[in-house]
Amino acid sequence: MNRYPLWKYATVVIALVIGLLYTLPNFFGESPAVQVSSAKATLKVDTQTLARVESTLQAAAVGNDGLFLDPVGVKVRFHDTDTQLKAKDLLEKEFNPDPENAQYVVALNLLSSSPQWLTGMGALPMYLGLDLRGGVHFLLQVDMKGAQTKRLDSLGADLRTLMRDKNIRHAGIAREGERVVLRFRDAETRERARKVLADTQPDLQLADQGQGEDLKLVGNLRPEAIKRLQDYALKQNMTTLHNRINELGVAEPVIQQQGADRIVVQLPGVQDTAKAKDILGRTATLEIRMVDDTPGALEAAQAGEVPFGSELYVERGGNPLLVKKQVVLTGERLTDAQPGFDNQTQEPAVHLTLDSAGARIFKEVTRENVGKRMAILLIEKGKGEVVTAPVIRDEIGGGRVQISGRMSTTEANDTALLLRAGSLAAPMEIIEERTIGPSLGADNIKKGFDSTLWGFAAIAVFMIAYYTLFGFVSVVALSVNLLFLVALLSMLQATLTLPGIAAIALTLGMAIDANVLINERIREELRNGMTPAAAISAGYERAFATILDSNVTTLIAGIALLIFGSGPVRGFAVVHCLGILTSMFSAVVVSRALVNLIYGGRRKINSLAIGQVAWQAAAPGSAAAPAGAAAPGAPAAKGILAAKGARPTQLKANLGANKAK
Repeated sequence: MNRYPLWKYATVVIALVIGLLYTLPNFFGESPAVQVSSAKATLKVDTQTLARVESTLQAAAVGNDGLFLDPVGVKVRFHDTDTQLKAKDLLEKEFNPDPENAQYVVALNLLSSSPQWLTGMGALPMYLGLDLRGGVHFLLQVDMKGAQTKRLDSLGADLRTLMRDKNIRHAGIAREGERVVLRFRDAETRERARKVLADTQPDLQLADQGQGEDLKLVGNLRPEAIKRLQDYALKQNMTTLHNRINELGVAEPVIQQQGADRIVVQLPGVQDTAKAKDILGRTATLEIRMVDDTPGALEAAQAGEVPFGSELYVERGGNPLLVKKQVVLTGERLTDAQPGFDNQTQEPAVHLTLDSAGARIFKEVTRENVGKRMAILLIEKGKGEVVTAPVIRDEIGGGRVQISGRMSTTEANDTALLLRAGSLAAPMEIIEERTIGPSLGADNIKKGFDSTLWGFAAIAVFMIAYYTLFGFVSVVALSVNLLFLVALLSMLQATLTLPGIAAIALTLGMAIDANVLINERIREELRNGMTPAAAISAGYERAFATILDSNVTTLIAGIALLIFGSGPVRGFAVVHCLGILTSMFSAVVVSRALVNLIYGGRRKINSLAIGQVAWQAAAPGSAAAPAGAAAPGAPAAKGILAAKGARPTQLKANLGANKAK
């Protein structure tokens, strides 16, 4: 009755071992580190960079606890913060001799100190939020007017193409402020253009202006189109920021919308505000332009005489390249970029996908410039670099573009990533910044840990005092619940914040409720005359439905917080929901396994150590009185409940006889 099959015990043991392994990394803490990564989209950090970092530190006799290369960059561990700061200064001078034109980002960081054997198993510590780990916080303002201007400029180019396709003659198309103006010489042509625009450009609100031969068709964006444009700009900027920051290896950055036109960026573990700005400054604008291949123009540009309408840039290989200023396409027309291979030559290539407007523009440009070179640029911090400049082999239609030639598989992957993560939909500026030091984070952790510890201790004292041995079993189950919760947070690589610590403390109080229900149910069954073994079995089985109901209702509330909440509310909800799931397993399965180990092997159970119960035994010497029962009026023995109680009907009769006496 009170024995688990072997597989259930094995399940509990395996769960405990896994929970312990994935909880351990959180006790090793973090070590100070310096991270060297690329500050330019076209500059790659590789093994040569690693060797350069190592030789720089060795030459200055600066010791380290290990250095390694990962997809983000080179990371070096140090024993203390003094050595970390000294190494940062050395590496900054070595890698960025010209601070105005920094090639690398040399930033302070914190890395987990977990041993290699744990890391090799994928056992990593849970991420700590900004309030626990320290870091930098930025509030960025998105320039919605800039997004609208950018959209109108793009719309002007689309309208020129449309008028040419429909063979409608016009006297010029230009953006004037926050509107697009089309000029015509006669009313009939203007009316034809109006009908075409009404069918193809539903976002434009059209109005007639002018008289005589200076007739105008003025287009303003509709309010719903402006709202849709602003929402897109905000989401696109958030996605771009996330992609760029993830490339730099910041653990669990927080990028959230605030209000209608602001974005909150939190970078835990980054203590250098200037370097954090560099990270945000990596957001690039993608532009496609034609190469100026006029004979002698490149040589003149190198001599300092750049032709009008062109700019001098440098290719990835270091070769100079003269590019026209006129932008053919921007990154907002690019919907996807994936690495692949050329179907004919099997060379590594990058496959681009353009939207409908971009596909139409690209088809026209490639048709008119077969045999010429087209440059793809990334504009970062006001400076542009040429990612690649392929030759146009043929007219390209359908919105599928292939870039190939003179690139390796790695370069194709890098180029696709840069183009995919590329451009901002609207300009942004930092309007607020603040730094949270690691000492404040450590103080928050200590206070949160102390509150959880004292709460756990208070619960443990109460349970053991009130339920004795069963109370001790409940405390062990509660400890296992905390172990599982921390392990699960670590396995999911969730971010723990101060509200998350509050959720852990709350989970402890709620988790013990299930054990209280079980213990009280066992007491009730004993009062009803059940044998101890049957009372244990019935107590667990009959309390389960109540435990399930209470936890499901609480879980529904937690899921609602998770879906509709944001920021600290979501952090609280994640820990809260996971705590409910782990508490059900520990309270029902783990505690039952312990009770079965204690009482399941006994042939006969005379008593259960489940605390004091308010009931009165029968008179000594009567047939209904249990052996060793207390005298009439005497309290039951504290901590031990007699198992062989009389039937309720017999107890009533005997109690009545005692009253008569």
